[in-house]
Amino acid sequence: MFSKFTSILQHAVEALAPSLPLQEDFVYHWKAITHYYIETSDDKAPVTDTNIPSHLEQMLNILTQEERERESGETGPCMEYLLHHKILETLYTLGKADCPPGMKQQVLSFYTKLLGRIRQPLLPHINVHRPVQKLVRLCGEVLAAPTENEEIQFLCTVCAKLKQDPYLVNFFLENKNKKLEAAKDGGADLVKKDPSSPDTGQNQNPGEASPSSVHTTLPNSDNYNLVSSLLNLTKSPDGRIVVKACEGLMLIVSLPEPAAAKCLTENTELSQLLTDRLAQFYRALPQSMDPLDIETVESVNWGLDVYNLKEDAVAFAGKRALISFLSWLDYCDQLIKEAQKTAAAVLARAVRERFFVAIMEPQLMQTSEVGILTSTALLNRIIRQVTSEALLQETVYFLLGEETGPETPVGITQHPLRHRLIEHCDHLSDEISIMTLRLFEHLLQKPCQHILQNLVLRCLEERNYMENKQPEEREEREHMENGQPHDAVDLEEDPLFSDLSPDNRLSSPDWLSCSPPPSTEHTKPDGKTEVHKIVNSFLCLVPDEAKSSYQVEGTGYDTYLRDAHRQFRDYCGVCQRWDWRSSPKPFEKCNLDSPFFEGHFLKVLFDRMGRILDQPYDVNLQVTSVLSKLSLLPHAHLHEYLLDPYINLAPGCRSLFSVIVRVVGDLMLRTHRIPDFTPKLLLVRKRLLGLEPEGMSVDHVTLLEGVIVLEEFCKELAAIAFVKFHASTSTSP
Repeated sequence: MFSKFTSILQHAVEALAPSLPLQEDFVYHWKAITHYYIETSDDKAPVTDTNIPSHLEQMLNILTQEERERESGETGPCMEYLLHHKILETLYTLGKADCPPGMKQQVLSFYTKLLGRIRQPLLPHINVHRPVQKLVRLCGEVLAAPTENEEIQFLCTVCAKLKQDPYLVNFFLENKNKKLEAAKDGGADLVKKDPSSPDTGQNQNPGEASPSSVHTTLPNSDNYNLVSSLLNLTKSPDGRIVVKACEGLMLIVSLPEPAAAKCLTENTELSQLLTDRLAQFYRALPQSMDPLDIETVESVNWGLDVYNLKEDAVAFAGKRALISFLSWLDYCDQLIKEAQKTAAAVLARAVRERFFVAIMEPQLMQTSEVGILTSTALLNRIIRQVTSEALLQETVYFLLGEETGPETPVGITQHPLRHRLIEHCDHLSDEISIMTLRLFEHLLQKPCQHILQNLVLRCLEERNYMENKQPEEREEREHMENGQPHDAVDLEEDPLFSDLSPDNRLSSPDWLSCSPPPSTEHTKPDGKTEVHKIVNSFLCLVPDEAKSSYQVEGTGYDTYLRDAHRQFRDYCGVCQRWDWRSSPKPFEKCNLDSPFFEGHFLKVLFDRMGRILDQPYDVNLQVTSVLSKLSLLPHAHLHEYLLDPYINLAPGCRSLFSVIVRVVGDLMLRTHRIPDFTPKLLLVRKRLLGLEPEGMSVDHVTLLEGVIVLEEFCKELAAIAFVKFHASTSTSP
């Protein structure tokens, strides 16, 4: 109480006394602090009972005022005094000893405010960065320490300063071999200088060091104490401290200095922190979770998740653990996204090896259907959430492998996880099939060329799915071959297509208003089939007696055009940097003699498509959704293989169109055996659209739902073909 009264009295005296020059006032306050240690005998009284905090605050105010009154970049006498008399070194020593109790907090606060308020660069001065480096080492030594808040504020201020001038980070790479030597020397300079020469604060002064020269004297075994201290504080029980420490790490990893990036990945435990905590949160998840809960839980940015035990428990079991996992995943993703390029690659590889391979792969390879479903749903959510290029690439390598060469039937097991995931698209459990198909659908929408190359494109590079015919032969050919072997029945001769009269070929004014001008040529000069022929081919695949959309308003072909246009535009934005060829590879440059294999992924999709009349409605929706995503891709070979019904398929090969043709053939044989087929089909469609209430059960409902999906899918493919043709003509010269 007496000391507080003394402090108040002192402030009153200072206010009434004539103002001293700034330097004298600054020296007065500093000497008042040093006199305390000379005169006092009670070193157990807390620092808040002394005048030290007040004197330190006055010193900061004087330094700020001095800088404000001088020209930018000019060092004043008060700052000269602070640098020359190594005041920061002395304060560091007092803070380390925490004498009087609470002094460490005062010192941390003084450093933080000094670096934050003074605009001129202070860290290049050896009498600043040396004590700052030492003070950094003191941070995070004790968890839940009373100084944690001041420690994290100080560290984040240093990080912000390094972000402004990244080259300064070299001052904070400390040689491990010299640590003991520095301790023996009582904190001797890493860069030697004449102790008698003052640090004036001006450039080229002997007391000012060059960060590059400091680093060149250091071997590769550097300590990155700034990172180590931040990592220690991420283990704090105080969530606010953890978030601030993570923010500091985010600033540090983004520094472009190669030496700092190398030290970050080789000599710190950052990658271990990321992967260990990711694994810890993953293991805390329940063994079984509803995939819908995993898919629909709100997206939470790291550091912003709010803990509410009651609400989380009411929602679903494991929601809190799931949000914690997704929140940390988001942090890892953002950290790698911001990181210097080489550091990002190393950190992403660590996540792949220590989390994906070590933790997730066994879960995905297990035989328990419940476990497969939960782990696949979690993987699906991870894929949706990852945005950093480096982490996405490592995730894709983990799932699909790094192979880009042609795929062969005997080589599909080369990467066991890829093989297992593709097989899960055709699993006995419909839930697993749907979830895995959804996973691949999300993969196909990611901006990573390797996904498409590995799954599909590497099988189509040589165009050996086609039989090489001369252009003259193609022009003479009026009828396509169904995508079947040469001895197959021609479409026009096939009774399935006997109803393709001119009236059924979309010759209405609505179609003509949006179609390209009619041409007398069967193909364009570049060999592409005219778009109206392709569109009609898909629209007329399903015979009239199996169609039901024309009896329900708002389900026409035109409803797909808008969505196709938007999705194709989005895909073009993603794929334009991949330098895909705009036209197919010339036949003379293709190896047509090599046997064609559609690839494991397309094989499973085509097999599923071939069973569309016998599969559940939800499975069919997901299969067609994946195929439509592939059809939207602006790749010449993929477009030709999936969307051109008029190509000459090589013997034994199939395309998407030929698969649908076979399905339609099966459909026509089966519809004649179902009484009242058309009314039942219309009823099922209306129920699916919610236009009719659920009533009496309808027999053959799986087949009827399959027919509806087939009709809608053909309309979607027709819309995609038209939109892609329109885009190619509008961009061509």
